[in-house]
Amino acid sequence: RKAILGNIPTWRCSEADSLKYVLEHISELVIKEVHGSGGYGMLVGPAATKKECQEFAKKLQAKPANYIAQPTLALSTCPILTEKGLSPRHVDLRPYVLVSDRIQLVPGGLTRVALKEGSLVVNSSQGGGTKDTWVLDD
Repeated sequence: RKAILGNIPTWRCSEADSLKYVLEHISELVIKEVHGSGGYGMLVGPAATKKECQEFAKKLQAKPANYIAQPTLALSTCPILTEKGLSPRHVDLRPYVLVSDRIQLVPGGLTRVALKEGSLVVNSSQGGGTKDTWVLDD
């Protein structure tokens, strides 16, 4: 079966053409360590200073195989309760998918939320949290 939703475009910095593109568009992209997790060792280009982009470019050039890059996504928001009242925060949904001799989507999923105002990083190790995920209809 063909996937209904496409994967996010990903540039592997180990490939010369991809590295060139990433270096030319560093301020527009999210750059992550290939073996990283938890939102560590990454650059969110649109939120980074010119100096941070320049320093990260040096890391890319020194060890390009350690990084991939992706466009910055426009994450949805949901309300959270803060000391000042309800406030929007960015979220992402990780659906539950079971794979064996067939692929089965399971109702529900993990909704991760950025607890810092304006942040796109939803990882719990970076101060993110979770929200209940309700499936109202099958």
